[in-house]
Amino acid sequence: MINPFENNEIPILETEQYLLRGLSLEDAPALFEFMSDAETMKYVTPHPIKTLREMEEKIKNHLANFQMEKEIPWVIIEKSSSEVIGMFRLHKLHMWHRKAEMGAYLHQGYHKKGVMTEVLKTILPFVFNELGLNRIVGDLYAENQGSKKLLEKFGFHQDGILRQTDFDGSKFHDTIVYSLLKKEFNQ
Repeated sequence: MINPFENNEIPILETEQYLLRGLSLEDAPALFEFMSDAETMKYVTPHPIKTLREMEEKIKNHLANFQMEKEIPWVIIEKSSSEVIGMFRLHKLHMWHRKAEMGAYLHQGYHKKGVMTEVLKTILPFVFNELGLNRIVGDLYAENQGSKKLLEKFGFHQDGILRQTDFDGSKFHDTIVYSLLKKEFNQ
């Protein structure tokens, strides 16, 4: 097992086409490009990032959470272009209870192209076999069909539907909680 907090370094993970490396302030302009887009963020928040400065503050917050051992934030880089195309986080991380929640943001030009399938094929073994977690959670808007299919493809269990838990300024949304346990992943 590894502990990325011991050496204060976010581990680099690699897939065939993508590189996941630790988030940095220098990533703000690339992330702002798609995290400021309402369509891209519609299943995450009704209030996308409005300014580059706000993006920088959000990054500082993610990095502070890493320092407090509550989060591991990566950017997703397409190897062929060296472009930042997304962000992936393990958040609500609790090493004693060995659990975390996943969060991902992906540039709209890369939706439905298998990016997250390839990323999860690398993230899940890291989470369970190297980081030593026992449970990983995906909590998503019920309308988010793409993420539902992705989690189900990897054998995530639907724990339940939380009725009208998120408000977007005009309507309430149900969220669905999915989880995968280490023993299920290793079967």
